[in-house]
Amino acid sequence: MRKLPCVLMIILCLTGCGGEAEPGANAYRLRYQEAGGCTMTATVRCTEYGAPWEAVLSCTYSPDGERVVEVVSPETIAGVKVVLHGDARQLQSDGRRLNAGRVSAEGISPADALPALVDALRDGWLLEENEEDYNGVACTRLLLDTTGAAGEKLYFTIWLNRADGAPVRGEIAVGEETVMSAEFTSFSFSGTIEETAS
Repeated sequence: MRKLPCVLMIILCLTGCGGEAEPGANAYRLRYQEAGGCTMTATVRCTEYGAPWEAVLSCTYSPDGERVVEVVSPETIAGVKVVLHGDARQLQSDGRRLNAGRVSAEGISPADALPALVDALRDGWLLEENEEDYNGVACTRLLLDTTGAAGEKLYFTIWLNRADGAPVRGEIAVGEETVMSAEFTSFSFSGTIEETAS
């Protein structure tokens, strides 16, 4: 009769007597896979023709429908939109333009960066998962890969805030070369924007 409490204690410890466990990569990814869409804002950076390129972009993402990317800044191109649907893209510009051109052989452009990061979270092959602080934010860092249109591997490193699963930073690499980065300032599923630490 005295063994029963010991058995119960072992079961309780195995099932989390120390408190709730941090969600793993699969739990975070499931939220993105089940979401009907999301909205986000980030500073996207890349190198184009040997010179640095930077803009604040907002994106409304639909898994199976249109993805609308709009420039927030710089002011000279603010309001320019690129509508992405599958392989098709439409520029809405009023005479101004957002660089929707390629910065790699795989066709990744600044307009593709935010939707591509969410696509990778949903469907990419998980290579690594670890806990890592980024700019003072406790994050889960994921490394995922996909195969690009030209057959080369695309690698996506994404830091997710452990508190809510929102992206904090993302990097896109073609082969071993990082071609683009994104610093997220806001993200939401289904309309409620939660500010993330910058």
